[in-house]
Amino acid sequence: MTTTEPTQPQNQPQQMMSLSFSSQMSKEDEEMARSALSAFRAKEDEIEKRKMEVRERVKAQLGRVEEETRRLASIREELETMADPMRKEVNWVRKKIDSVNKELKPLGSTVQKKEREYKEALDTFNEKNREKVQLITKLMEMGQLVGESEKLRLKKLDELSKSIDTE
Repeated sequence: MTTTEPTQPQNQPQQMMSLSFSSQMSKEDEEMARSALSAFRAKEDEIEKRKMEVRERVKAQLGRVEEETRRLASIREELETMADPMRKEVNWVRKKIDSVNKELKPLGSTVQKKEREYKEALDTFNEKNREKVQLITKLMEMGQLVGESEKLRLKKLDELSKSIDTE
């Protein structure tokens, strides 16, 4: 039993230590749980805070969008009122264009007719010019021939005259 006696006193402090350890562990566990819980709550609070910030930003953005929508509607109204006088002016210009087109049609056909006449007159003029050039060329050729013929005649006359003189 001597061996058991020393074991029991040694076991007792171990048992006490294990009891105190388990009570310490539960305090530590409890502290950790509180810490985790407070961290979780802090995260939730932060998330809620961010949600509120985002809501506020979205609300502000919606306000700006509504203001821009009103501004665009007013601009559209101004444009519509401006379009009316311009429409009248555009219609007037279109009528003027139609009127000028009606005047241009007969003028266009007159221009085409005159262009045809001009072309025919130009062709006739060019043809007569060519004929004139041919006649001038022929005359020049004839002039050369006449010149040569006269030379021959003079030569013959000279010869005749020499023959008469020698006789």
